[in-house]
Amino acid sequence: MNTVPLYDSFDDYDRFVNWPARLEFELPFFRRLFQQEKVRSVLDVACGTGHHAIALAREGYQATGADISQAMVDRARLNAQEAGVEVPFYPLGFGELAEALPGPYDALLCLGNSLPHLTEAPALERALQDFARVLRPGGLAIIQNRNLDRVLALQERFMPPQVAQAGDREWVFMRFYDFNGDRLRFNVVRLQRQGQGEWTARLDHTLLRAWRYQEVASRLQESGFDAVTAYGSYRLEPFAPESSGDLLLVARRACAPK
Repeated sequence: MNTVPLYDSFDDYDRFVNWPARLEFELPFFRRLFQQEKVRSVLDVACGTGHHAIALAREGYQATGADISQAMVDRARLNAQEAGVEVPFYPLGFGELAEALPGPYDALLCLGNSLPHLTEAPALERALQDFARVLRPGGLAIIQNRNLDRVLALQERFMPPQVAQAGDREWVFMRFYDFNGDRLRFNVVRLQRQGQGEWTARLDHTLLRAWRYQEVASRLQESGFDAVTAYGSYRLEPFAPESSGDLLLVARRACAPK
């Protein structure tokens, strides 16, 4: 079984993300793109607790999710059950998809700065080739990362804190990087208290690679994709390495193998 300590232990992940607000912002982009491209089947890789796949299933898409963390997959299955939709979720990582899943799919999502968890070039290349193999010819891969060109150039270490509350329980989540060239140690601090009690703290981390836009775009084209478009966010403004908050890539699988 694959283990991912940071995410396996992240039992309050669904409090860390404001899912209603995030989906309200992101779904119009997917609706418009999928309608334009006649997408029916969607695979969400590194799906976490499954909310994108569940939201798309609610809208009538044939949605499937995969994540390397068994704990995340277990939570995603429970979330789908609570939402009243049927979404298959698989404990699979990058590079394991095409051989294990019943595709091909019309579209593949890799969101939430997930691709930088691959820290070596061969692993990135295997993952992107796997993305191509699991898609139908002409299918789309949609990849959303932080704009790591800007993060590296400005040494942007800290991200805004996230807060959550349920009854008398309160959470604060803080994220920051430690830099070592283009290698990043991604730290997550979780603070929690009940009522007016003392705060408890937990620090976890994982390693990331700050893949720049040109590195990812060129490797996509080498891995079976013949068209790559870059945006700075789900609002579809052009990507600007020096200023965009995100890097959103839409890549089309080549109709003929490369």
